[in-house]
Amino acid sequence: MDLLEKLKNINFYKAQKKKEAQELNESLAEEQRQAQFSIRESSPEVLAQGMVNIRDIIAPSAIEVDFSYIRMGNRFYRTLFVSGYPRFVGANWLSPVINFDHTLDISMFYYPVKSKGILDDLKRKITELEATSMSNREKGKLVDPQVDIALRDAKSLQEQLVAGIEKFFQFSFYITIPADTLDELDNITKKLEATLGSLLLVSKTATLQMEEALQSTVPVAQDKLLITRNMDTTSIATTFPFTSSDLTSDEGIMYGINTHNGSLVIFDRFSLENANTVVFAKSGSGKSYFVKLEALRLMVFGAEVLIIDPEHEYMDLCNAVGGNFIDFSPNSPHKINPFDLSGIATPGENELGQKLLSLHTLLKLMMGELNPTEEAILDRALMETYRIKGITNDPDTQTGVLEPPVMEDLYKVLKGGSEPEARGMADRLEKFIRGSMTGIFDQQSTINLDSKMTVFSTRNMEDTLRPIAFYIILDFVWTRIKRDLKKRVLIIEEAWYLLENEDSARFIYGITKRARKYYLGLTTITQDVEDFLNSEYGKVIITNSSIQMLLKQHPAAIEKVAETFYLSEGEKRLLLAANVGEGLFFAGANHVAIKIKASPEEHMLLTTNPEEILKMRQDRDKQKGKGQLQQTQYSDVPNRPTYKPIDQLNIPMNNMQSNTKPLNQGVVQQTTPQNPYANIAQLNSQPQNPIGSMQMPQPHIPDTAMARATRALYDTPPAAQKQATAPFPTPENIGNEHSINSLSGEINLNKGPNR
Repeated sequence: MDLLEKLKNINFYKAQKKKEAQELNESLAEEQRQAQFSIRESSPEVLAQGMVNIRDIIAPSAIEVDFSYIRMGNRFYRTLFVSGYPRFVGANWLSPVINFDHTLDISMFYYPVKSKGILDDLKRKITELEATSMSNREKGKLVDPQVDIALRDAKSLQEQLVAGIEKFFQFSFYITIPADTLDELDNITKKLEATLGSLLLVSKTATLQMEEALQSTVPVAQDKLLITRNMDTTSIATTFPFTSSDLTSDEGIMYGINTHNGSLVIFDRFSLENANTVVFAKSGSGKSYFVKLEALRLMVFGAEVLIIDPEHEYMDLCNAVGGNFIDFSPNSPHKINPFDLSGIATPGENELGQKLLSLHTLLKLMMGELNPTEEAILDRALMETYRIKGITNDPDTQTGVLEPPVMEDLYKVLKGGSEPEARGMADRLEKFIRGSMTGIFDQQSTINLDSKMTVFSTRNMEDTLRPIAFYIILDFVWTRIKRDLKKRVLIIEEAWYLLENEDSARFIYGITKRARKYYLGLTTITQDVEDFLNSEYGKVIITNSSIQMLLKQHPAAIEKVAETFYLSEGEKRLLLAANVGEGLFFAGANHVAIKIKASPEEHMLLTTNPEEILKMRQDRDKQKGKGQLQQTQYSDVPNRPTYKPIDQLNIPMNNMQSNTKPLNQGVVQQTTPQNPYANIAQLNSQPQNPIGSMQMPQPHIPDTAMARATRALYDTPPAAQKQATAPFPTPENIGNEHSINSLSGEINLNKGPNR
């Protein structure tokens, strides 16, 4: 590239072109003046209207040309030109300038140059450089590295020009900065020069040439400065400014913000050839936050969400939207029968045969590896177990009318077998039927997938049982999904549990390939990226997933990730330095850098940050504490439980509907603020319980003078009292003072400072 810098001194072509351009501009200007004069003389009707042409309308009233800026009206302008370039450049290297955080007018001019003249100059330059290098060696001087680099570049460029691989251009690059004040103009200029300097670009202010510089950046395609730099075709191609990629479609949900250009990333995963997604990230990078946000927004658009959750991460979200949270544990009332059939006879498919294959995989997880003899015995035992219940290969017996067998039925068949291998398998199965794990896998199913969100949690399962539970839940969900066609998303947290075993990995791979047939999108999530990518089935799952989300990665795994997803060096650096919630979003053939964005209301439901969760719990407890009843003792009414006046409890009562009992009945009920996702809960037909209620029982009052006066107060007829409401405190209404006229029950609300 030093050679290209020196080729800049080839003034013959530049001077000739500059002279031709100046003559052309002067000729055009003269023609325009004459045409304008002709219009003014020959068009009196135009003069009568007070205007001549469009330029007279848009032109400023005056222009003040200073030595380093131009002022037009109330705006200031300064133009910079680039005179020095780095030796090596890559694609999109001008992105920091194109996306600079201020309005800029950027002009680029490209002048093709004939190769013949350049080749002659290159030949002379190569001869000159070789002579210089040889002279230095003969004189015993040290080799000048700049001469050697320039010589290599010149020879390489000569070969490419002769072969027709490259062509030669002259390139001009100008930037005009607009500002409202001169101080702002100076500040923006400093920032822009710093940005250009970070790209190894040498920029200068067009001092004493501001008028020509401004004319070079207005959209009339005239280069009045003619400050050029020699470049070949490859280098010119890297200056192309329109390189940002958008992922904004007409339908779908918002995933986040494109960090490159600030556009919204809106996409419908069901519009691709399949709706499967894989999410890879290290711990604490925001992968669960991203998946929960997607699930929440998909629910709003009618999708049903099913989640396998090993750590209760989705419990709060599930409860907030009125979902069905299933804690899968030995003591749980929720049971899953692995022998369930879908009850749907699909043409060309053997429902019982597929279930037997699934049970073979499950029983291998439960009993360990089986030899060929044991597998054959197990297959016959499974067929016999279903036959006893009346279910055979006849599709009419597989419609779900007949009760399916349970694990204990298989145990009895194996125990009663004549082969010693059968009795051995029964012994291995016994702990799940009558041993320490009884009651988990040997009962009829009690779970219905009738909610918009269903979460299966395995946190309370032992680590040794967790892969088995994962598989049983996944098989149960897959069986139920095939019963009716709905838009669904199945989310598997820590999917590597299933990839540890080849049979279960094969099962999840089968779901990945067949999911679209049942309108299902499968989301697999893992933080053990290397284990997932090293698995044969893990790679195939990625291949069959149209959407990939890569968040912050560990340095030890980045090379494997880059190899799998064909990442550039810049994208690798982005994933290593990404903040929480930032990464790369792949959708089909497109991908963008993304920042996940949620609303404040969504964030409260989604966050797993322990500090934020603790603060929200403390705030909730603090709000509840403001409504707690306080007891005091009156000296004139012994042992009388009384309550602090409501106006001192600081319970806001405004802006809510009156829905409580009269005060003399001693009950004040709180109402709940409107839940932004209440419509989801209503879809589930689950009643929304109030946040709480404060019971104010009628006290026992002794027969004294003071007591009789007090009793008269309590015996006030309900008709004379008005109903009052104590809504759940919110930041908007905390601090309202309340007073009660005890004889009438009337509540007066007076806005005042906090007590």
